[in-house]
Amino acid sequence: MAEPKRVVVVGAGFGGLRCARDLARVPVRVTLVDRQNHHLFQPLLYQVATAGLNPADIAFPVRSFVRRQKNLDVVLGEVAGFDLGGRRVLLADGAAFPYDELVVAAGATHAYFGHPEWERFAPGLKTIEDALEARRRILIAFEEADRAEDPARRLALLTFVVVGGGPTGVELAGAVAEIARHTLASEFRRIDPRRARVLLVEGLPRVLPAMPEDLSRAAEAQLRALGVEVRTGARVTAIDGESVTLGDERIAARTVLWGAGVAASPLARALGAPLDASGRIRVHPDLTLPGHPEIQVVGDLARLARADGTLVPGVAPAAIQEGRHAARNIARALRGEPKAAFAYFDKGLLATVGRGHAVGAVGPLHLTGTLAWLAWLFVHLLFLVGFRNRLAVFLQWVWSYATFGRGARLIVDTARRWQYARAGERGLEELDRPAARPPGEAPAALPADHHPE
Repeated sequence: MAEPKRVVVVGAGFGGLRCARDLARVPVRVTLVDRQNHHLFQPLLYQVATAGLNPADIAFPVRSFVRRQKNLDVVLGEVAGFDLGGRRVLLADGAAFPYDELVVAAGATHAYFGHPEWERFAPGLKTIEDALEARRRILIAFEEADRAEDPARRLALLTFVVVGGGPTGVELAGAVAEIARHTLASEFRRIDPRRARVLLVEGLPRVLPAMPEDLSRAAEAQLRALGVEVRTGARVTAIDGESVTLGDERIAARTVLWGAGVAASPLARALGAPLDASGRIRVHPDLTLPGHPEIQVVGDLARLARADGTLVPGVAPAAIQEGRHAARNIARALRGEPKAAFAYFDKGLLATVGRGHAVGAVGPLHLTGTLAWLAWLFVHLLFLVGFRNRLAVFLQWVWSYATFGRGARLIVDTARRWQYARAGERGLEELDRPAARPPGEAPAALPADHHPE
């Protein structure tokens, strides 16, 4: 009996996990490789960052999810590159996995538009670690403002700037405003959290630019009703840990959160294919890599134009559809059939602005307010992995809606904060400086797909 074909799937995000699961009844041997042991529901990361949910509410162990799939092996490891000629996936620890069919769903990271130095001052929101760091900064700002004697310092601590007016930025800004106006309103004695200033900065003429203009205007109106100051057509020119500069205007702000854009995983370069400006791979209509019909690329890593010339968006439904299509293409290849072109079915866009407020476009139907918010709740619960997670998130949302409470307000990694405080003004510079190496010792090499967390 012939050995089954070997399929390697890189990445356990929406696209990769869906592809691996859909191969359960296909006569292949699947290896799913990811640098994390969990599948992360990224659309709700902002709620972890704003203390609405715990990390375990939106993450699910990959091994637990696929434990009944007999033809699948899970590997915890970091992919460093590919041997395309030898058809092998190379891991940073030296291991290699051969493949007959390869699906790359490595996802995306933050994009700072040529200013990687801003990342230390303005964390993005792609991982659980990112969300916990954002949560720590938000909550610490209120604590330090309560102790600040200098009015100017207190004002800077109570100024929050969210960069980027897409769904992540809109949702973050609305949640931070609700924390200040409601959750923490009566919990401090020396400050009034309701006086916190929340700014949402978007370089384009309107927020939520991917949505119809009427929904963008509705979202902006809802944000302003929450007390968010919306700046459109404004470009960030500097971030230094003490302030944000918009053009020539310097705004003193100690907490900056980044939601302005994404770039494809650096792993895309290891495939040697043509890339666009965001580092995404220009795939064929059937999702295959140019010159390598045995390799398919799905999710945020793939750049694919639709029939009308618009690009398939980098959203969870698109990644899931691409993952399913990749699995079907593998089944076709086993039957000796050519791989089929991918057709994206647009299920619409939804973005929540705050408690009871959202906007959404589903085909020709435009939703705002409570109806859009309920649709947003339903869709996000539907896409969550695991019954326990769905139940936990639903109960937390019910409690938050009834009380304005946020039950995940834990400040973690305080030891490093106190190190900074003791180091004084030298804190960040001294503590973030790389440790000294013995003379003549070279720095450790980073794997090809490394990026700061």
